[in-house]
Amino acid sequence: MHLGTAGGASNAVERAREIGAGTLQIFSSSPRMWRAPKVDPKQCQRMRALRAKHGVGPLVIHASYLVNVCSQTEEIRTKSVHAFRGEIERALALGAEYLVLHPGSWKGMTRGEGLKLAAESIGKALDGLPWQGTPFSILIENTAGAECSLGGNFEQVAELVERLKSHAPVGVCLDTCHTHVSGYDIVSVEGFAETMSKVAATTGFDAVRVWHCNDAKAARGTKLDRHEHIGQGTIGIEPFRWLVNDPRFEHCAFIAETPVDEPGDEERNVRVLKSLVKAPRA
Repeated sequence: MHLGTAGGASNAVERAREIGAGTLQIFSSSPRMWRAPKVDPKQCQRMRALRAKHGVGPLVIHASYLVNVCSQTEEIRTKSVHAFRGEIERALALGAEYLVLHPGSWKGMTRGEGLKLAAESIGKALDGLPWQGTPFSILIENTAGAECSLGGNFEQVAELVERLKSHAPVGVCLDTCHTHVSGYDIVSVEGFAETMSKVAATTGFDAVRVWHCNDAKAARGTKLDRHEHIGQGTIGIEPFRWLVNDPRFEHCAFIAETPVDEPGDEERNVRVLKSLVKAPRA
């Protein structure tokens, strides 16, 4: 579950344990502010200790929504590089395994130019940081497919991953809502199989490290990124059952970013996802 960090980032680990989540995602700072304070070393130590004590992991950090590493505006791109470098520094300090990034918008350029700028910007953000020897990876997330949004299909995600391989460990985060509203069919049995074949042909299954499990308020192909509670949207419950039991993704973390409309919603969505997991055969 994506959880808040009120009172300190490490509190999210205790919250995850309370709601029955075995993995978690957080923002390491406000997702809507450029400037971010450094993480308190005591919080870093407590985060590591609590995760080890309770067996909670991996820890996923979601980068700020402001970061646009392929912006045509040099000022925004420079701010984005600086902000993303800060995201990497905080992720490393907290001991996170993954840092998820929305690739951004290439409005005002061609898609190819956007891809090139995104790869260059991420490379600059990583330059000189001591990530070697850690389990840390950057994950490129597929997007809902809005006009000029980079990563609206698996091919674009795969191309960006390929361009970044020489800079740092990089993988993929796939979002069920984004996949659905960008036009892929994951609802019918045949469509799910076809969509998975497209994942295999582009990013590959091994590169996918995290699935964001979100139902969708909007219809398939609308490109509207509106999350809904598991099983209550236009995706429905069965595709999540197929996904969490798919042996091709047994190495993945499954994390919900579902709405919190009333108290208990986080725990309810975790419980629904866990209820779909089939017991292993003896």
